[in-house]
Amino acid sequence: MKRRTLLALPAAVMAAPSVLRAQGTAGARSVLKFVPQSDLALLDPVFNTALVTRTHAMLVYDQLYGLDESFTAQPQLVEGHVIEDDGRTWRITLREGPTFHDGTPVLARDAIASITRWTQADVLGQNIRAITEEMVVVSDRTFLVKLKKPFPLLATALAKPSSFCPVMQERFARNPPSTQVTEIVGSGPFRWVANERMAGSRAVYERYAGYKPRQEAASFLAGGKVAHVDRVEWHTIPDAATAAAALQQGEMDWWEQPTPDLLPLLRRSRALKVEVKDKSGAMGMIRFNHLQPPFDNPAIRRAFLPGIRQADYMTAVIGEDRSLWNDRCGFFLPGSPLATEAGLEAMQGAPNFDQVKRNLDAAGYKGERVVFVVPSDHPVMNSMSEIAGDMFRRVGINLDYQASDWGSVAARLANRGGLDKGGWSVWCNFIPGIIAINPATQSYVRGPGAAGTFGWPDLPKVEALRSQFLDAQTLEEQKRLTREIQLQAFEDIPYLPTGAYSQPTAYRNTLTGMLDGFPIFHNIRKG
Repeated sequence: MKRRTLLALPAAVMAAPSVLRAQGTAGARSVLKFVPQSDLALLDPVFNTALVTRTHAMLVYDQLYGLDESFTAQPQLVEGHVIEDDGRTWRITLREGPTFHDGTPVLARDAIASITRWTQADVLGQNIRAITEEMVVVSDRTFLVKLKKPFPLLATALAKPSSFCPVMQERFARNPPSTQVTEIVGSGPFRWVANERMAGSRAVYERYAGYKPRQEAASFLAGGKVAHVDRVEWHTIPDAATAAAALQQGEMDWWEQPTPDLLPLLRRSRALKVEVKDKSGAMGMIRFNHLQPPFDNPAIRRAFLPGIRQADYMTAVIGEDRSLWNDRCGFFLPGSPLATEAGLEAMQGAPNFDQVKRNLDAAGYKGERVVFVVPSDHPVMNSMSEIAGDMFRRVGINLDYQASDWGSVAARLANRGGLDKGGWSVWCNFIPGIIAINPATQSYVRGPGAAGTFGWPDLPKVEALRSQFLDAQTLEEQKRLTREIQLQAFEDIPYLPTGAYSQPTAYRNTLTGMLDGFPIFHNIRKG
């Protein structure tokens, strides 16, 4: 087998109404009650790449390969693989035993259909699709991936932890990625309880008794995914004070993203733990729609660089504690092996709004309307949006600031139409740092046009450099190409980087076994 590693509350809060009682907790069953970062608006992780959808999907779906805590791809649904034909054929064998939640076995044809659907949507998957000659079922448990040229990163690509490849039943995977799969039948450690879903309020999962975990110890998304709790309930609580009160009073067990103003208070409680579990953190951005004027003009996108001070955005997102954020962030995760500070001099010092105005005039901005879509119920994106919105107004942008709930924004982002057809111009987003450790998986720096992620930049020079990176044979060559990609990105501006940060999570000390990374529900016990 060949593997390659890539790199006490105020009185008003205490008086918050107890409206968050657990649902369906009869008997002695263990129930974990979780407050997600936002409501779960969309269920299909291929149709939509929102992180809350990713976290949901990781409960119910499994992967062919999973990343361990060292970010190395390990077999998950796969028993193993053999690379043949000078690297051009992968013979992949599924392990015996896994079944979908309706009791049917996970078969090779399900894996092929799932890979096919994912490679139509994901930007790294599209690279694999372009070099795939065919995928062939050999038996119920074995299939071949025949490539036009060697691609040593296939297992790593299939182990992506975000914008990932979920293994679905063939009948669902036949749907194009532009059609959302809403009937959730996975093969993961928990099953989706559709009849208890309440939009804007609750999502429910139950332990799948038929799940057969691997025998290895759990390590991030690899190893034995053992579900120790019988039921997981997600409760959407947009008001931070209410979420904090519910956590302190024991009505909730885990709050994914406590707001920075409440972190000191939560840390003082002996009943709670406040920790950074996701060591790779997140990276913020101002993402442009490259299909719409004025941001179809790279000079206009580039004009805003002197107006960005990353410390302003990071303070708004996570507070004054500098140990939680980094304001020297380019397009790759600071501190990771390939990270570079090349080009960061374009965002030095205090924001220079006069310079931005001059840049906009020189670039030919003519007062076009800019629709800024803002999820007001998502604290991180809302905080960044307020800072960015102030910058746009100060420099004379004809700003249409449209705030709504995250579900509405998430659904709207796929709209490539004009502003008169419900389209958009710009939004603030963040991505998990783990996908930005190299150009292969950093999908938001890419420029494949309409085939790319929301914003759809067409950046041929970045794409050419990335192709060279995929073929690079040495670490030194990878570092050189990553630096060149970042320098080119500061010319093309797929987005404006607003810093990197680590988000603490808060949970009651009755929970043990919580793994590092984004919220993962296997391995957790509730005492």
